Amino acid sequence: MKKIILFIISFVVIVSVHAQRVEMLPFGDFNSWVTRNIKESAVIGGARKQCYAIGPTVTINGDRPYTNSGGSPWASSNVMAKVCGITKVSNAVFPDDRSAGNRCAKLTTVMENCKALGIIDIDVLVSGSIFLGKMLEPVKSTSNPYSKMDMGIPFSKRPKALRYDYKLSIPEGDKIYSSGFGKKHTVAGRDKAEVFILLQRRWEDADGNIFAKRVGTGRELLGRSTNSWVNNHRLTVRYGDISSRPDYNPRMGLISPENSYYARNSRGKMVPVKEVGWDDAGATPTHIMVMFSSGSGEPYIGTPGTTFWVDNVGLVY
Repeated sequence: MKKIILFIISFVVIVSVHAQRVEMLPFGDFNSWVTRNIKESAVIGGARKQCYAIGPTVTINGDRPYTNSGGSPWASSNVMAKVCGITKVSNAVFPDDRSAGNRCAKLTTVMENCKALGIIDIDVLVSGSIFLGKMLEPVKSTSNPYSKMDMGIPFSKRPKALRYDYKLSIPEGDKIYSSGFGKKHTVAGRDKAEVFILLQRRWEDADGNIFAKRVGTGRELLGRSTNSWVNNHRLTVRYGDISSRPDYNPRMGLISPENSYYARNSRGKMVPVKEVGWDDAGATPTHIMVMFSSGSGEPYIGTPGTTFWVDNVGLVY
């Protein structure tokens, strides 16, 4: 009898594993990249910088604003800024060789410095981030960074989990806050990498405002350096109102108005997406948001040197 029970359990496990399928997100293997060669303005040194985007293998020369190409759904914190006519490049996400012929995304936390004519000398902390959506170029200020991100893409499926490979290195020491304006200061605690997948059902009212209800949630912080790659890591998607679950934490909650992500409405205007509640557990989403970041999600706060490698991003069904 014990042998029969063990056989049945093994059979169920095998069938369950084979019943699951993984759909890779487009360009989620990070083997091809856009390389942008941009010359910064002479008043800040005139350096030639490379700025990378996740997309088809191509090289773009010049300071042209970039938008997603080749069907890539990915954007990143890499950006070209033009403030008062001054061109500046920030790059914190890079292609990296995981093995021969196999690339991955390398997300780093860096301190971007800008000096101009000996008068302006500012530091801005940037956490390397990749996300589904678009970054709006050129960026013209450091205020309200979420308003420069068209966050999320149309999506109507119901995955069980987000699956990915990762490796993480977090230096010792406290975090630093530096927005470029105001005094730079330390923030107690070590930084963590963050990953999330959020499914929303969005709609737009007659005035062009965008609202959403949360359909599915997966969100985690990774706070331990790894000695090697962690393969096939899964972030489970939980549906409906999860606020009473024993494994719920506040980071999984609805997005507050002051931290709203933005999207472009039907009139072409960037507006905040206002999450107004939890949706039914069986609801069909209209949009998916996925983000990986070498920081814990707060703008201009992090630990320089934190490095988060990501590869093979897909959805489990």
